Amino acid sequence: MEILKAPERMSAKERVRRTFEYEKTDRVTIGYDTNPVIHRNLCRALGVREDDYETLLQKLGVDYRGIAAPYIGKPLYRAPENRRVDPLEGCVMRWVEHETGGYWDFCDFPLKDATDEMFDDFPVPDPDDFDYDAALAQCKAYGKDMGLYVGSAGVPDVLNSNGRIMGVEDVLCHVMLDDEAAMRFIRRRAAFQLGMMERLVEKCKDHLDFIWLGEDLGTQIAPMISLELYRAQIKPIHKTFVDLAKHYRLPAIVHTCGSSSWAYEDFIEMGVRGVDTLQPEAVNMSPAYLAKTFGGRLNFRGCISTAGPLAYGTAAQTEQVCKDTLEIMMQVRGYHFAPTHQIQDNTPVENVVAMYNAAHKYGRY
Repeated sequence: MEILKAPERMSAKERVRRTFEYEKTDRVTIGYDTNPVIHRNLCRALGVREDDYETLLQKLGVDYRGIAAPYIGKPLYRAPENRRVDPLEGCVMRWVEHETGGYWDFCDFPLKDATDEMFDDFPVPDPDDFDYDAALAQCKAYGKDMGLYVGSAGVPDVLNSNGRIMGVEDVLCHVMLDDEAAMRFIRRRAAFQLGMMERLVEKCKDHLDFIWLGEDLGTQIAPMISLELYRAQIKPIHKTFVDLAKHYRLPAIVHTCGSSSWAYEDFIEMGVRGVDTLQPEAVNMSPAYLAKTFGGRLNFRGCISTAGPLAYGTAAQTEQVCKDTLEIMMQVRGYHFAPTHQIQDNTPVENVVAMYNAAHKYGRY
C-alpha cells in the first residue's frame, strides 16, 4: 500500500495560512487523528516504524504539528491501583479491552458529589511549571515550512474535561444551577489553561499559525445545553481564549463534537475562525448544511465520518464519500480534510489508505 501524492506548489505553512483566509491553495490541508491500534496497522501497511510519527505524517501529507510546553512541576495526583491518572487534569482512567484492541476509559471521578472544600482543594497546575523554551525549540526544529499550532480539543473544553473529573451528570447540574464552588473550580482550571497558553504563544509567536480550542456541545440529535446556558456560563470562558488568539492575530479553530452548529453564530460573533470534528450524521452537521449556512464565514475541519464507510464500508465506498465531501466543501474554501474523530481500531487499514489517497486525488484546486 502507498499514498499517491501529486506535485505540490506550496509549503504546508503557506497552505494552512491561506486556508484560514479562504484563499485558493494547491490542495486542501490534511489532518490525522487515530487510535493506537489502527495507527500501528497503518504504519505497518506503509512501511513506517510505529514510533516514527513524523515519517508517517509526511507520507500522509499532514500539514501541521502541535507545539506544547512539557510540564516540569511536581506530581499533583496519585494513580489508584490498576488505574492511570492524567498528570495535568487529575482524571482517572482504567483499561478497557475490546475485540480489536483497547483504550483508557474515564472512571472513579475524583470530584463526583464533591463538597465545596473538595473543589477548592483539588490541585490545578501552575503556568510557571512548564518548559516554554522546550516548546520554542520544537518550533525551530520543524523549520519555516511546517504549519504549527498550540492548544488542543481539550482546551478549555469546559463540559467534557470537567466531566472527566466530576462526571458528566455532575458538571451539567453544576453549570445549570450555577453552583458557586463548582464554577469557581471550573474557572480556576480555565484560568490555568489560559495562563499557560498565553505564555506558550508569547514564546512561540513568530512560528505559530493557529490556536486549537475545544468544547463538546452536542449529542447526535440535539444540543447538550441550551443556547441561553451556553451564553451565560461557557461563552465567557471561550471568549477569553478567542481574545487571546485575536491579540496575537492567530485564527482560532474550535473542536465541537455532535450537533453543535446551533452555537456557530455565537462563535462567529466572538471571532472564531474555524470549527472541527463536524460529524455528518449529527443533526445540522452535514457538509451541505454547513457549507450553505456558514460557508465563507467559518473554516471547516473534519466531516469524514469515523462511523460511516471508513469503518464499515469498502475502500471504494470510502473513496466515494471523501470525494463527495470534498466536492461540497471545496466550493466554499476554508476546508481542512480530516476524520471526524480519532479513526477507530476496527477500521480496515485499506480504507484509511483510500481516505488519504482521496484527499490527494480529489482535494486539489
